[in-house]
Amino acid sequence: MSNEIILNADLRVRTGTNKTREIRREDSMIPAIIYGNEEESKNIKLKLNELTKASENELFYTQILKIVLEGNEEKVVLKELQREPVKGKFLHADFQRVSRKTKLKVVVPFRFNGEEECAGVKTDGGVLAKAISEIEIACLAGDIPEAIEVDITNLMLNEAIRLSDITLPEGAEIPGFDEENDQMIVSVNPPRAEEEEPEIIPEGEEGEEGEATEGEETSEEENVSGNEAPEEESSD
Repeated sequence: MSNEIILNADLRVRTGTNKTREIRREDSMIPAIIYGNEEESKNIKLKLNELTKASENELFYTQILKIVLEGNEEKVVLKELQREPVKGKFLHADFQRVSRKTKLKVVVPFRFNGEEECAGVKTDGGVLAKAISEIEIACLAGDIPEAIEVDITNLMLNEAIRLSDITLPEGAEIPGFDEENDQMIVSVNPPRAEEEEPEIIPEGEEGEEGEATEGEETSEEENVSGNEAPEEESSD
């Protein structure tokens, strides 16, 4: 398998909460366990720097890993990686033994091909929307794909690709899949209509109009006052 990830481990004699804290603090190692495949479980510890580097590779979470322990190799898959909630420091790792014929449920990412040439985006100005980025599949440990390929080159405006449209590796399946949970993976949507910006009237112009109006009203009042009938002279 390409890009194989190898971790070196030592047996962990000390167990319990206090001991695992000492291992992390004093030894700069992370407590872990290997179990499964009808063999005895083994408490181990991994080098922090190796685990950190491995965790930065997306294959660490989906592919078969190799743990070297006392000169022997254990083929495993990661089942759980516990982290400290606030700072994200590694606390513990669980690994399950596998053989190539072990059937597993693993989460595999989608790999979208043809994004730059997508017809609905390039020709019609649509917007690409990825609804999900990964999917859980069940397959043999020896057949776990690095990713599931999704070609969107010919995806047109207002079209979508759903789970039922993709081709899974031979022997793989989506657990519990049926028509009711046929999720959308990716679609090309129409561009959002640009909202018209409200017209902004400069304050000066508004003020001038207001002054002119007031002036007109004053003039009309003066005219009314000027046209008042003269008082009648007293005959006395």
